[in-house]
Amino acid sequence: MTIRTGVIGAGIMGADHAQNLARNIGGASLACIADIDGERAQAVASTFGARAVTDPLELIKADDVDAVVIASHDSTHAELVQACLDAGKPVLCEKPLAPTAAEAREVVEAERRVSGEHGRSLVSVGFMRRFDPGHLEVREAIEDGRLGQTLLVHGVSRNVSAAPGATSESAVTNSAIHELDSFPWLLDSPITEVAWVPGILPTSKAAGGLRDPAFMMLRLRSGVLATLELFLNAGHGYSTQCEVVGEHGTGRFLEPASVAYNSDLKSYTQYPQDWRPRFAEAYRRQLQAWIHSLQEGTGSPLASAEDGLRATLAAEAMVRSMHNGGAFTPVGQA
Repeated sequence: MTIRTGVIGAGIMGADHAQNLARNIGGASLACIADIDGERAQAVASTFGARAVTDPLELIKADDVDAVVIASHDSTHAELVQACLDAGKPVLCEKPLAPTAAEAREVVEAERRVSGEHGRSLVSVGFMRRFDPGHLEVREAIEDGRLGQTLLVHGVSRNVSAAPGATSESAVTNSAIHELDSFPWLLDSPITEVAWVPGILPTSKAAGGLRDPAFMMLRLRSGVLATLELFLNAGHGYSTQCEVVGEHGTGRFLEPASVAYNSDLKSYTQYPQDWRPRFAEAYRRQLQAWIHSLQEGTGSPLASAEDGLRATLAAEAMVRSMHNGGAFTPVGQA
């Protein structure tokens, strides 16, 4: 059975999802692209032989769309997921599930009601690091006890440059949100409190209200302390790093690079410009797992709506810490 998919959002992420679904994912076809910019929607749709619409609700309700991927602006996510639930259609929503915990909680409550009617959950959240080979190997090393009792986790997230209009708050809700999901997933323990501390001064490239870089601390229920350096204007390249420190050893995933260069008296590898090359395989694996679960009628192996809510609750606590002198701040219950 082929799962006919529709993608809402024809920007960078939407176009990537469309290409994967049209060309790289077994058991899937691309039926429709929706974007408020009709020309952009048509440009993506025509590349892959799909049709284009400007109204996302038209896509959701379409008879030839079995499942929906939401890759539109963060502010639209909750409303569009609710529309998919109303239509009884499975949906993969890019992170975050919703801009606020209150909206995410409404989605979770609606999803619980609808899942009872359909016998399975309909909502998946696109925390693709759960499908990244490096993340998976480190998680396996933790689970099988290879490193001994986990003591600390250190994370680094660096971008070439911040998105236009980025603020300290959006840096948490749109960028650090990945670690707010991946750290508790790696350690199988929820985040209980967080703290946010800015660097001595923002980089000269930081505009407006963005304090960049920033340092974050997360305490998990297990007692493990995790740290995260978030640097959106690092300049040198896109870099995601994580080291797990255990009693008997450490586990750290390496920066993947396909080629090493020797030139001009230097030996080096190159960084990617953004997240897409770094996590291309993770995105592909995530979509394939989602499509396979729809074909088999089994539960989605992706992050759930509840996972999306928990990450958003942690993000809101981090923002409260930001406005409270960096004090450790408790995370609300999902």
